[in-house]
Amino acid sequence: MSTLIVLNRLPYDGTDVTWNALRLVDKLREDGEEVRLFLMNDSVDLARDATQTPEGYFDLVQLTKDLIANGVSVKVCGTCQVRCGLHKGQGYYEGAQKATMAELSEWVRESDKVLTF
Repeated sequence: MSTLIVLNRLPYDGTDVTWNALRLVDKLREDGEEVRLFLMNDSVDLARDATQTPEGYFDLVQLTKDLIANGVSVKVCGTCQVRCGLHKGQGYYEGAQKATMAELSEWVRESDKVLTF
């Protein structure tokens, strides 16, 4: 079984939505599921070292890097790099793969389950 999780929200938007999504990715991975993560819209800030963790929050950028280090494929919208997030125009760190809508489409078609947050 394979699961694709698509994130859209700003990492630190005053909710735990992104944190819970990343926790789910990690738990699915731990349970042996093939899980992939696609970041688009404002969630692309998860792939930028410039994103700072506000006081009282978990370090979601480091959590995303840990997922990559543990074998989770993370692709990040190339168009969104220029247009989205608090750090518009800044690049993505190593391991976060810049991707296209065609690649997202392929992942959707190949996945048994697709979840969006």
